Amino acid sequence: MSNFSKFMKANKKVKENEKHPVTKSLCDENGMPLEWEFRHITSGENEAIREECTLEIPVTGKPNMYRQKIKGSLYVRKMIAASIVTPDLYNKELQDSYGVMSPEDLLLAMVDDPGEYNELAAYVQRFQGFDVSFEDKVEEAKN
Repeated sequence: MSNFSKFMKANKKVKENEKHPVTKSLCDENGMPLEWEFRHITSGENEAIREECTLEIPVTGKPNMYRQKIKGSLYVRKMIAASIVTPDLYNKELQDSYGVMSPEDLLLAMVDDPGEYNELAAYVQRFQGFDVSFEDKVEEAKN
């Protein structure tokens, strides 16, 4: 097999979904936290999410000059929502039961404990291949 053929899609490993308990607030009949299912998002999906969460901020004193600013918490929330297979955050009946109208708002309503949400954000970022969380990178850039 030539080196070139090793790069063919047929040789690419399939990334498996994972299950992970997210909140103690939603449990099965035995009192165990329900496991949510997560999928890997593609680099293309990640770029689209990043673009949605990027603002163009005018540079003071420099007409027609802008700098980009990423809304970090929105980016992480959208990435988490895009990663979740089960429960289906796009399900209208589930959204209606929480009185929300978007997958991201449903996520916040279902995981309403800040500590659990932070743990979920860290888990999804690791699952998606980020060794250092996006929020840590933002903090590092500020210093």
